[in-house]
Amino acid sequence: MSVIDILFRVDSICKKYEKYDVEKMRSSSSSVGDAFARLYASFESQIEAALHKSEVASMETNRAAVVAKNAEVRRLKARLLEEVPKLQKLAQKKVKGLSIEELEARSDLVLALPERIQAIPDGSMNVAKQTGGWGGASSSHKVIKFDSDGHFDDDFFQHTEETSQFRQEYEMRKMKQACTL
Repeated sequence: MSVIDILFRVDSICKKYEKYDVEKMRSSSSSVGDAFARLYASFESQIEAALHKSEVASMETNRAAVVAKNAEVRRLKARLLEEVPKLQKLAQKKVKGLSIEELEARSDLVLALPERIQAIPDGSMNVAKQTGGWGGASSSHKVIKFDSDGHFDDDFFQHTEETSQFRQEYEMRKMKQACTL
């Protein structure tokens, strides 16, 4: 075995177990700051990972792989949205050495976070959310008006034998129900 092989093996082992290195964790935690900063940095990295997965899924040609990657993105988005309240609580806590403006900036960052998470493309077709859909159009028009003023001539509704029987059956059941009550 050559020295180069040994160096590569040692390097791979070090990378594999570097998350257990106590000295490195202490130095990284003191440089990052408080719990909010660490959690927000985690959010940022997970959002970037979701965006990357979304881009990979959009370039994929295999439909099954696209569906699987989009499902991963949706799960990641759901997990991030569940963690937003925790981040919001941490943003409101006072930290030694932090000014009021910085606390307000933190709460603004947290308020913008759900929108950023929802903006990650995940393959679902939310046409109503993207283009306004029916929900946006109907909310501005509360009253529906017809041109005919509600007066329909006899040719508008033509009764057939089936509709007559249905009407009779409806009336009979209605009377039975009224009697039993």
